[in-house]
Amino acid sequence: MLLIDIKKSGGIERALKELKRKFIKTGQLKELRERQEFVKGSVKRREQLKKAKYKQKLKDQDSND
Repeated sequence: MLLIDIKKSGGIERALKELKRKFIKTGQLKELRERQEFVKGSVKRREQLKKAKYKQKLKDQDSND
């Protein structure tokens, strides 16, 4: 749970800005979206491998140029 002290931050606008920054930095929104539906472990691993292969392909292309 993210806590923001409004008195320290100096106003509601500043507190909202700080809350938004913390929310993004901690990755809570990403986690909430991932938890909306269950994804099997094998599917997660497959997606990880797919992303890793894509990144490696881009890296290899950059080194060849």
